[in-house]
Formats: sequence, C-alpha cells, structure tokens
Amino acid sequence: MKQAPEHLVNLIEPVVEGLGYECVGIEYNPHPQHGLLRVYIDSANGIQLEDCTQVSHQLSGVLDVEDPIQGNYQLEVSSPGADRPFFKLSQFQQFLGSTITVNLFKPINKRRKITGLIKKVEGDVVVLQEGDQTYEIPFNAMSKARLVPEFLLNKGVRSGK
Repeated sequence: MKQAPEHLVNLIEPVVEGLGYECVGIEYNPHPQHGLLRVYIDSANGIQLEDCTQVSHQLSGVLDVEDPIQGNYQLEVSSPGADRPFFKLSQFQQFLGSTITVNLFKPINKRRKITGLIKKVEGDVVVLQEGDQTYEIPFNAMSKARLVPEFLLNKGVRSGK
C-alpha cells in the first residue's frame, strides 16, 4: 500500500487521534520541489472543511518543529471520500461485504486490477469475489485499494462487468 514512511505515521497519527479524529491513512510522495504529504481523516459525524483546517493547522505546527521531511512539500488534509483508500488490513475487515478495486504490484491470474466483494480477511490475505471467481490476495501484494462507492454500484458498475 502507498503508506507513508513509519516515522511520519508515528508522528502524525497521535496528533490526528489526539484531536478526536480517525487517521485513515497517510500518503507521502517525495519530490525535490513538489512533494506531497496527504493525511486522510474521518469521524463518526463525517468531515467538514473546518475539521481539515483544524488538523492541518495542528499538523503544520508539529511538522515545523519536528522537521521530519527534507525539502519542500505541500500538506493536504482531506476526508477519505466515497471511494476511500485502504491503508491497513483492519480497514478491509471493517468493510466486509463491500466492493473494492485493488491494484496489484504483480499480476494474479494475469490480472493487475481486480474489482470484487470483500468476502473475508484471513491473516494477511483478503478474499475477494468477482463474479464466480474468488481471489486470495496477500495484503503486501496490493499497491492500492479503494472502496467502490455505493452510488456507482447502483448505476450498474458492478464487479465482473
């Protein structure tokens, strides 16, 4: 998964959770001039612009003091959205029965992208059902995973089509 380096996660997660939000995940795309640090937050009440502003302000202060990233970068705080990304194995368990799209580092059965229903999570393997085909996908084989929003499913964009 596109998780940020552990030192960033260990610095950022406690700040986000200390403010009362769930830290869904952290992406870091380094670049000498255009680096991007993206933090996804959520809460039981959803996320508003004010929530993102509050977390961004708090994180900016911590990141300025700790200075964990060399060079220039942009901090972006966002809700995970309807097509929320998955960063942790526990998130697959949380969304059992939902449809997701998974991108793979290496093909499984000649497929690098699979859209299917999360049937179960066994250890570090996610079992997806796509039509009549079942895929057992190790968590570390996934380069990216996202929830397929329900409104897309209701419009006929289903797995296997």
